[in-house]
Amino acid sequence: MATGQRKGRTLLIQIGNGESPEVFTNLCGIKTRSFNLSTTEVDTTVPDCTNPDGPVQKTSEPGIASRTFSGSGAFIKGATHELLVEHVNASTVFNAKVIVPGVGTYTGAWFVTDFEWTGEMEGNMEFSATFTAADVLTFTAES
Repeated sequence: MATGQRKGRTLLIQIGNGESPEVFTNLCGIKTRSFNLSTTEVDTTVPDCTNPDGPVQKTSEPGIASRTFSGSGAFIKGATHELLVEHVNASTVFNAKVIVPGVGTYTGAWFVTDFEWTGEMEGNMEFSATFTAADVLTFTAES
């Protein structure tokens, strides 16, 4: 692409199969997705001790980092969705990769904090899920 733009559908989460060597497979069916990188702010502001009545400059430092991936779309029956549902039912941690096109890959332990199936009477069953990092993730920049 001449503009350097990436298609949203290439923002992916891949679920690991837990084997050795581990194989990661795209979670198929996701139509809407987002990946959030956030950090809390720790206030380090201290008034000037020699001029306590003077202006106070707010200062901060980074606190707790949070990484979450959310996706929703068609529930496609298959091995990857079955494995995901096993993890959701058992509330277990599993390995996954989030691939951010043009940036890189975040790999490590994840768990599902929210999972929902939905469906209209005449439509297909859909799902939505929120994945939260369970440990420090490894980031590999896109080459």
